[in-house]
Amino acid sequence: MTRTALVIGAGPAGLMAAERLSQNGIKTVITEAKPSVGRKFLMAGKSGLNITNACDDASFLAAYENDAGFLSPMIQKFGAAWVQDWVASLGVPMFVGSTGRVFPTMMKASPLLRAWINRLEGQGVDIRTRHRWTGWDGPKHHFDTPNGPVILTADAVVFAFGGASWSKLGSDGAWAHAFHENNIQTVQFQGSNQGLSVDWSPHMQKHFGTPVKSISLTSGTTISMGEIVVSEQGLEGGGLYALSRALRESGSLSIDLKPNWSLDRVTEALSRPWGKASLSNVLRKSVKLDPVKIALLQEFHHPLPRAPKDLARLIKDLKLSPVSFRPMDQAISTVGGISFDHLTPDLMLSDHMGVFCAGEMIDWDAPTGGYLLTACLATGAWAGDAAASFIKRMSD
Repeated sequence: MTRTALVIGAGPAGLMAAERLSQNGIKTVITEAKPSVGRKFLMAGKSGLNITNACDDASFLAAYENDAGFLSPMIQKFGAAWVQDWVASLGVPMFVGSTGRVFPTMMKASPLLRAWINRLEGQGVDIRTRHRWTGWDGPKHHFDTPNGPVILTADAVVFAFGGASWSKLGSDGAWAHAFHENNIQTVQFQGSNQGLSVDWSPHMQKHFGTPVKSISLTSGTTISMGEIVVSEQGLEGGGLYALSRALRESGSLSIDLKPNWSLDRVTEALSRPWGKASLSNVLRKSVKLDPVKIALLQEFHHPLPRAPKDLARLIKDLKLSPVSFRPMDQAISTVGGISFDHLTPDLMLSDHMGVFCAGEMIDWDAPTGGYLLTACLATGAWAGDAAASFIKRMSD
C-alpha cells in the first residue's frame, strides 16, 4: 500500500517538509497557489539571501525571545550548522559576513532554489502549481485550479501557508478563514520586521536612501545597535527589525545618535563657544554628526534647543512616539496565525490527527539576520519528519 502525504504551500517551510517526507519514503504531493514555487524566497534573495547566522547557539536561540522554548528542539536539530550543511549539499557555496550572517557566494536565491527543485523532483515529489487551497472537509482538501475544482486526500497533511505579508507573492493569510470554519482559532496577524511610516517634510528628500550608522535604538527595554535607512516612506533597516516585538508593545522609539559618547561629553562639546557658526556646523564639527543625523534632529524636534545640555539630551535620546508602522502587507514577515497552544510538540494540530503546520503560519517571531529563514526551514523539516513518522505508525 502506497503511503502518501500532501504539503500545501511551496515556500521554504513547505519545500523542506516535502523533502523530508520524500526522503522517508513517503509519496509526496506539494501544491502552490501561484504559477511557481518559492516566490517570497526569491524576493528575499534579491538583496542577498541571508540563509542563517553563524553566531553561538545561545545567541541564536535568544533571537526568538518568548518563542525560544517551543522552537528550541527544532532549532537545536535543524539550526545554523545543519542549514549550512544542507545548502552545501545542494552544491551552493557560502560565506560568513562580518556580522555572522551566512550568504550564498553568488548572493542570489535562484541558484539554490533551482538546485532544490531538481532534488525534490529527483526524489519523486509531485509539484503542482496553480492549486489554490479553498478549505477542507475531513480528509478531503479542496483546490481551485485552471482546470476546475480538485479534491486531494493523503495519509497526512502539512500546511505551510506562510503569514500575511507580501500577498502578491502568495502569503495573504486567507487560509485563516477556513481554519475558523473548522473551529481552529488563530492569533490576529501583525507585521514584523516592518518599517515605520514618517510624513517627511520636503527638506528630507535629499536624504532618501541614506543609511544612518553608528546609532543605538531603544524601544521599551530592548536595545538594538543596527543601522537604519531613511526611505521615502519613513525608516527601515535591520536596526528597527530587531525591535519589532518591542515596538509593537511599547509604540515608541528612542534614537541615540552618539552611542559612544556620554551625555557629559556631548554637553561639554556643545558648551564650547560657537562664535558665528550655524547650529548645523556646530553639530557637524563639535559633535561629529553627519548631515542625515542633523536632518533627523531637525525633523523630529523643531526648533532645536540652543542650551547645550538640552541639545545634548536630544542627541542622546531623540524620541519618536507614537510610532506608525508601514502597512502589514509590506512587512518582511508577520506574527500571528496558529498558536503553539493548538499544536503538539510534533507541530500537529491538537484536534486534527495527521494535520501538521510549519513555517510562518505559526505564531512565532524572529528578526532578520538568518533567524527567520532558519526557523522556517527547521519547522518544515520537523513537521515533515513528524508527518512521516505518523504515516508509518498508522500503516503498521
